[in-house]
Amino acid sequence: MVANDIPGIVRDMRLTVLALDGVFDTGLTVFLDTFATANELAAARGDVHALFEVQVVGVRPQVRTALGLTMAVDNADAVARPDWVLVPALNAKQPPALALALDRPDVKEAVAHLQAWHARGIGLAAACVGTFLLAEGGLLDGQEATTTWSLAPWFRQRYPMVRLDEARMVSVSGRTVTAGSAMGHLDLALWLVRQASPEMATLVARFMLIDQRPSQAKYIIPDHLAHADPLVERFERWARDHLSVGFSLKDAASALAVTTRTLQRRTEAVLGKSPLAFFQDIRVERAQHLVSIGEGLEDVAAQVGYADARTLLAFLRRRLGRGVRELRAGP
Repeated sequence: MVANDIPGIVRDMRLTVLALDGVFDTGLTVFLDTFATANELAAARGDVHALFEVQVVGVRPQVRTALGLTMAVDNADAVARPDWVLVPALNAKQPPALALALDRPDVKEAVAHLQAWHARGIGLAAACVGTFLLAEGGLLDGQEATTTWSLAPWFRQRYPMVRLDEARMVSVSGRTVTAGSAMGHLDLALWLVRQASPEMATLVARFMLIDQRPSQAKYIIPDHLAHADPLVERFERWARDHLSVGFSLKDAASALAVTTRTLQRRTEAVLGKSPLAFFQDIRVERAQHLVSIGEGLEDVAAQVGYADARTLLAFLRRRLGRGVRELRAGP
């Protein structure tokens, strides 16, 4: 079977990659390498048509990446009508640096282009910090989206109209698609290959050793998120001290000298989840670590507040989709 005969294949999907100064090198090249690999594999199977036509554009004639490499790009004003516009991340990993980047004239110009493309019905896809550009233009308001989990609290505060779920690796909402942290560029690229050909997506994944990663949940570090807010940070410390005892919203609020309603509202605003849900995240993180270093299951259960090993294992499998053997084998 040649690629022309693959059921459901879409040839000549037109992709535009919007690159700006300070772009995350890996994100940009992951996009380009994945689509080039798909085209090469399709050609090797006898398809005379490329699966993807890829054009890199910018708001300036040349882009300087975060690592100092330069690349000539086409003018964003000259884009005809792509099927999808892709936004790789800017290399800004902390809120202060990202706030400065989002205020740059070239970034504001890029956001205006994204708004115009969206108004024309063109699909928009972004990964990691690239999702912030879509949100800046109001293009994610009222929609489900994901982003890099490490900046989720700041994203949630800056764009309260977005229905954010940072546990998701890829979130599809109509003609807008977002993906998670840095290597989420790979998941997003593979998602687009899958739209052209599910069979080719499987082939590309095998050639490039891309694992299935439906969720960012197992990568999230709860105490990193907690540092986004002083009260949530204090609650996180209280939670770690009370894992073996169990959760009580009333006790937590009393220890932190706030009302239960205040604690509930603050965690919802910063983390997008209840105090209990965050307590459970910390419980999972701690149990996963203890199991991975070989501690006995009964001891681990006692340390994180479960009556016995069986209950603990059911909890971990439900949350992580992994058993003891997989946890002890590492990532």
